Amino acid sequence: MIKVLVVDDHPVVRDGLASLFAQDPGFEVVGEAGDGAEAVRLAQALRPDVVLMDLRMPGTDGLTATRELAGIAHVLVLTTYDNDNDVVAAVEAGATGYLLKDAPRDELVRAVRATARGEAVLAPAAAALLMKRVRGAAAEVLSPRELEVLRWGGRGGGGAAGGGPPPRDVARGLFITEATVKSHLLNIYAKLEVGDRAAAVTEAFHRGLLVPREQRFSP
Repeated sequence: MIKVLVVDDHPVVRDGLASLFAQDPGFEVVGEAGDGAEAVRLAQALRPDVVLMDLRMPGTDGLTATRELAGIAHVLVLTTYDNDNDVVAAVEAGATGYLLKDAPRDELVRAVRATARGEAVLAPAAAALLMKRVRGAAAEVLSPRELEVLRWGGRGGGGAAGGGPPPRDVARGLFITEATVKSHLLNIYAKLEVGDRAAAVTEAFHRGLLVPREQRFSP
């Protein structure tokens, strides 16, 4: 039996969620709360397995409550908001999962079961936003020109395995000097903490700075 606490400032939403889980013998709705402060008080008293948490509520919001619930219960954020700032903020606050309110019933039930086991759950839209944010942060490691040099450095030679074209060919392709290419490569090696171009390309793929299609250049 998974004990669930429903938190939302709209009574109709709370009633709907409570009814949904009350119909499933695998769940017990132990309480409902209309704001974050009430959610924390009830969670401390009732010790639910999962807290279904809305983000935007008057008074204490869902993010603040999620941070305060660390170690008490797993939090599954259930919201209508799917921008990357909300997703990242919820994960950083300690939420185990992030789901949108338009999720199908079966998906919501599976998500709550997974959350109760401590498994990370992300709505597809939220996962895509989070990946975009992570890749964007990774890309800041290298300057735009360094990324361009690395892309050209990985083409035509099988990427990390083949080593790519020599610096003079990269220089011609980018209309810069060979010395400039070598200088960029040294900076890339230092930033990625690698010793050669093959390792740099591999590490760039690993960090999400490069994706396979970025190597498909015309001769």
